[in-house]
Amino acid sequence: MNKPTDKPGFFAALEDSPSADTFLRGLWKDNPVFVQVLGMCPVLAVTNTSMNALAMGLATAFVLLMSNVLVSSLRHFIPKQVRIASYILIIATFVTITDYAIMAISVELHKSLGAFISLIVVNCLILSRAEAFASKNTVGQSMLDALGMGVGFTFALLCLGVVREVLGSGSIFGFGLFPDSFQEWIVMILPAGGFFTLAIWLLLFNILKQKRATT
Repeated sequence: MNKPTDKPGFFAALEDSPSADTFLRGLWKDNPVFVQVLGMCPVLAVTNTSMNALAMGLATAFVLLMSNVLVSSLRHFIPKQVRIASYILIIATFVTITDYAIMAISVELHKSLGAFISLIVVNCLILSRAEAFASKNTVGQSMLDALGMGVGFTFALLCLGVVREVLGSGSIFGFGLFPDSFQEWIVMILPAGGFFTLAIWLLLFNILKQKRATT
């Protein structure tokens, strides 16, 4: 028997839908950063500005989506003995495409992200989704999983990037927010600021999850 719910019909149906659950899991229940704590290298390194955070999040989401689709499509043809090497080769291909695309769009942004674009290849989030989900599920389900995880990862990077840029530079996406008298917190755009901001967000996210679980 289904449990009664006070939520509107649309939201109740959304939560009961297996496809919606696959997508929403990456946003909230299994958020790559705030729950699984994966991909910490770009999370801490490139979130000193909102633009860098958004670009890295979208780049990672694109690679995750395309690699999931291809791994799922080839899951019956890739031998188990070479599956990890095959996944890395697939991921590296899409990372190379992403690297050239960012360079073509903005050389300055490409320089800001630096080697961290290439390091998407070894992002444990992408490899783990390929091994744990895409290799065992259909293309449609793998796309939803990749979209959910990709949006969740991008959202987490933006949460850090916005806070660090606002406090560290007094701006957001390069647009000034405060008068010249504002004292910038230089530590927020340094590596230490990344650790501090991540710790605060992890605390807030866990508090919200606990409150939701008890309601």
